[in-house]
Parts: sequence; C-alpha cells; structure tokens
Amino acid sequence: MKLKRILLPLFFCTTHLVFAQSAYRIEGQIKGLNGGSCILANYYAAQIYAKDTAQADKDGHFVIEGNKPLAGGVYEIVLPDRKTLYRMLIADDQDFSFTADTVDIVGSMRVKGSRDNELFYEFQRFMKDKETEYQKLKAQKVPDSDKRYKDIQDQRKAFYDNFMKVNEGTFTVKLFKASAEPELPPAPKLPNGKTDSAWVFNYYKSHYWDNFDFSDARMLQTPFLHQKLDRYIKELTLQTEDSLIKEADLVVNKAIKGNQKDIISYCIWYITNQYEMPKTVGTEGVFVHMGEKYYLTGIMPVSDTATLKNMSERIKVLKPLLVNKIIPDLGVMSYRAPDKLEYIHGSKADFQVLFFYSPTCGHCRESAPKLKAFHDKMHAQGVDVMTVAIEGKEDEWRKFIKEFKLEGMTNGFGLVASRQVVYRNDYDVFSTPTVYVLDKNKKIIARRLGVEDLEPFLNVYKKRLALESKPAGSRQ
Repeated sequence: MKLKRILLPLFFCTTHLVFAQSAYRIEGQIKGLNGGSCILANYYAAQIYAKDTAQADKDGHFVIEGNKPLAGGVYEIVLPDRKTLYRMLIADDQDFSFTADTVDIVGSMRVKGSRDNELFYEFQRFMKDKETEYQKLKAQKVPDSDKRYKDIQDQRKAFYDNFMKVNEGTFTVKLFKASAEPELPPAPKLPNGKTDSAWVFNYYKSHYWDNFDFSDARMLQTPFLHQKLDRYIKELTLQTEDSLIKEADLVVNKAIKGNQKDIISYCIWYITNQYEMPKTVGTEGVFVHMGEKYYLTGIMPVSDTATLKNMSERIKVLKPLLVNKIIPDLGVMSYRAPDKLEYIHGSKADFQVLFFYSPTCGHCRESAPKLKAFHDKMHAQGVDVMTVAIEGKEDEWRKFIKEFKLEGMTNGFGLVASRQVVYRNDYDVFSTPTVYVLDKNKKIIARRLGVEDLEPFLNVYKKRLALESKPAGSRQ
C-alpha cells in the first residue's frame, strides 16, 4: 500500500509575467545543420518545456517567431538530434539573429540584435580561450609555468571584474552573479595554525544568497533558483527539524521581500515538497511547519481547496506523531494471554520498536524474518519489539506469529484495543509495515524506517547520546 503525496505537481502558476507587447523573432543559421525540426525550450525552475518549433532548411536556416512576447529567462534551442543545445537569453530584445557552427558552439556563435546574448557569448568565448590556453600550457610543462598560470588567472579575474562593472544592470550580468560562488576573504587561523574551516563555511553560507535577485521574476525562468535552493537546503543545512525550519523561513522571507508571487510560491512549494515524505529521519516537522505557516495562512496561494483540505488533515495526523513527541498509548489483545492487553507504554526497555502490519501484506511477510533477526540480536541490548496487527482475522494473526517464529516478541491484535482507534489517523499507518522507534520514555526518536535500517539507526543514535553526555571539552 503506497503512501499518496498531497503536494503533487506545482500547480500555483497563477500570476503572469508582464512584458512590452511586441512579438518575438529568432533567426538562426547553423553550419552543419541539414534540416529538421528545431525546438525553442524554456526553463521553469528545474524543468525545461518546449515553447515553439521551427523547421530548418537544408542550409541550416530557420526562424522561430510568435505574435506574443516571450517571458524573460533562459532558453535553449534544441537541434533535431535532441542532444545539441544552443543557450539563449530572453530579455527585452526579442527580435534577433545568430550564426553558429555545430563543431564549436561557443567559439562560432555570433549574435545580432540582442545585447544580452552578445555579452553572454563574448564572456563564454574569453573564458573558454583562457581555459584552452591553460590546458596547453599545462601539457607543455614549461619552466616558468607557475608564473604563466598566475598570469592567466589574473587575466580571467581582470576580465570578469571589468565585464561585471561595465555591463552592470544587464540580464547577463545578473545571471552570472546569481550562479557565482560567494567570494571568500582570507580566513582566520586557529591556535594550531590551521585555517578555521567552520568560519569559512559560516561565511560562505551567510553570503550564499547575496547576489541572487528575488525581485526579478525572470529568475524563475532559469535553472538557477532551483539549483541554489537545492544546494542550500540539502547540502548547506543540517538535516534536523530546527535547522531546516530556520533556513526555510530565511529563504521564504527573502522571496517575500522580493515581492514576486511566483518566486515566493516556488520557494514555499519546493521546501514543503522535500519534507512531505522526507529521506532524512525526523524531518516531517518541516512539512508541518511549512503547511501551517504558509499554506493554511494564505501566504502560499492555492486555488485548489481540496489541496488545502488534504494538507490540513495531514498536519492533524502528523503533528502529534513527530519525532520528539510522546506516542499515544494503546492496549491491544495479547498473543500470550488473550484475556489481557499489551500496552505500548508497558515496556520498560531502553528502546522499543513498534511494527504495525497486516498478516496478509506481502511487504510485511518479507520484513518479518528481518524483524526476528533484529529482535534476537538486540533484545539483550535493551531493545523490545512490539508488533501490532491492524487488520485481518485473529486466526491469520496467530498463524503469522507462528510462521515467522515471533513468539519471543510482544505481539498484539490491534482489532481488539483499549480504545477506539483508527490506525491511519491515530498512528499515521498509511501503508504497512509502518515502524516507529521509541526511547524509554516513549518519545518517538524515529519513524517510517525500514526494518533493515533499525540496527544501524540505533547504533548511531546511541553513539550520539554517549557523545552528548560527555563534557563539552572532552568531545572529540
């Protein structure tokens, strides 16, 4: 039984970018192209979509045109082989031409009528030429190579600085700045003489968004917003609920200050979507936070009321079952003594694994032998396992326990319970098996792990607890 996502595709494209009312016309002449259909494709965050097509003649000439202006952003002209791409920037100039050669796209590209594309390829050519010069020099291994390497680097730096200054305000410069890494000043040294790597990381992260213009709607029509979000959230942010929520709010606040509805919506959607069904244990709280703070308050515009209803219901289920919450207690029919109940809170072990399952579920049957092996190994180390059958007949439940030799565990038949319970709502059992890991106080420390991940998780968790219990000065 698969868990269905609430936030499927990004449907919010409710705003429309406004541009001067003029048509677009892009004329190309490509040497080495002998006919075929060329596609003009535009970026929308991480995706690329076909916008228009044109038929090239036998001499490689084609015209792509339309009677409505294009949304500004980064586009690709895709050749008939569907592998060769010619990048084009669409800004104010939407009537231009270019010539190029399939043998050397950057070196041969010449543009007329579009200042941004002229600048874009001028920059690329210079950097490519310097890279070629560097590689040739490296291969030759000349005596004064170090000095000549430095000369090339200095030339690149001087060209870059001048290019950015002279062409300030162009879409091209804005894109280069958005994609560039923060420039790092000299880092302080630690008492042992080594560079303070923590300072370097913190400086880099705090300046990561300095040159990204959230107020320019065209940035959503490039790959850079998605790429930067992806790296910032997944690589530069510690994957814990508190850290992720802090950085999520920081990014969304930057977008809100930029006052572009589609960019605000994309940032909110992207982060929420990552943590609806997260890969990192214990981060579902990010989804709850994003839903409550942005969706249910109307900051994130959603025209589909069903989505909001589903999100509200999902938050209601998830919120009491997040990591660090005490799991609600429940008593279920005992396998060992049918006239008694086995309670979740009845275990006194240091750790407890809850295994909600169906006796006829294929995945549950595959997991049962692994669960037994885990119990047999870990029980002596203070780990209890409690299985709860949430559906099926009593005889099917008993047969399952015997078949997989699970008698040494605490086993309960969940259809006979101490209170009225709907496992889907009360314990977020959307699919079986569903696994929780609890500490001795019945606090949830992990949820939705695979049985094969239980032992590695507990080993890491116990090491972390041991480290945290040491005095700060003694931690290695």
